[in-house]
Amino acid sequence: MTTPTPPAPQPHSLLEDAQGLLFGSLICAFGVHVLTSAGLVTGQTAGLAVLISYATGWSFGPVFFAINLPFYALALARMGMGFTVRTFVAVGLLSLFSALIPLLITFDRLHPLGAAILFGVVTGPGLLALFRHRASLGGVGILALWVQDRLGVQAGWVQLAVDAGIFALAFALIDPMLVLYSALGALIVNLIIAINHRRDRYIGT
Repeated sequence: MTTPTPPAPQPHSLLEDAQGLLFGSLICAFGVHVLTSAGLVTGQTAGLAVLISYATGWSFGPVFFAINLPFYALALARMGMGFTVRTFVAVGLLSLFSALIPLLITFDRLHPLGAAILFGVVTGPGLLALFRHRASLGGVGILALWVQDRLGVQAGWVQLAVDAGIFALAFALIDPMLVLYSALGALIVNLIIAINHRRDRYIGT
């Protein structure tokens, strides 16, 4: 008896992509707000933007948007126009939301440990939403997804390796204890991605 062939996955509709990008960008922007409100840092391109923001006083959103610009050439060459456009939209939305959320939400008390855990558990699903709608938050995310597609190395582990370099720089700029709390948040994010963003389990476009 032969096993029935599973139906081919249906592509996401434009509306489904739009809600996925909005949700992913918004929840990741909230995670960044939690992170920076506690003086923490993260890895990847966002982490570099946070460190530049701390060192210069510039707003995170514009810095994050500018840092991502060189990576779109790689995205276009390796991942295609659709991925590049969706990623550009996601980065733009996160930059916008990261400027608006602090006007709506503030924290009277936010322990760095709690902030690190909250950042991890909200940002991980936000990134998953973007990945599953064929987008990312640019920068290292583009590189990590390309490595996963081409070499089979899971995106979460690629990003974890890059994070190590970002955190080494962070030790020179912020309190070491805050860096350790930050590392916990980044670990939670990457574990969520590594466990859940698997091509052998998730079927979709």
